[in-house]
Amino acid sequence: MSDRIRNVLFICTGNSARSIIAESLMNHLGKTRFRAWSAGSFPKGDVNPHALKALADMRLPTEGLRSKSWDEFTGPDAPALDMVFTVCDRAAGEVCPIWPGQPMTAHWGMPDPAEATGSPEHIERQFRDTVITLKRRIELLLALPTGALDRLALERELRRIGQE
Repeated sequence: MSDRIRNVLFICTGNSARSIIAESLMNHLGKTRFRAWSAGSFPKGDVNPHALKALADMRLPTEGLRSKSWDEFTGPDAPALDMVFTVCDRAAGEVCPIWPGQPMTAHWGMPDPAEATGSPEHIERQFRDTVITLKRRIELLLALPTGALDRLALERELRRIGQE
């Protein structure tokens, strides 16, 4: 891959928590090398307020984040994607659209913090843990020598990161 900015899409069924968090993290951490978006197969239409709070608590950007359909990324005006990550098991099992750009794909599944129940502290901890896990995975991706790896090796590494 060249020095150009790479386009990344994070997919989750509802696009209200995990994929939104990943979008914010990638745009913040990879800002000179990556441009990220998130989307859902059945978007909820609203970003989970706990996700926004978890991002804000870690001083991560929340402006412009919105729950949206993956259809926005399938038309002729959609950005050519380099990488598509599913961050929930339901989205990983769905039949995905044909993405422009023939992107590499990987599954980075993790529990849905939006399904957490219990005390407010417990729910807050679930969202914070989601941010920390996704941050670690994105940092691992950013540490990869992307220019030195061929497509197959890079895709293998992206999938390995999702198992960490």
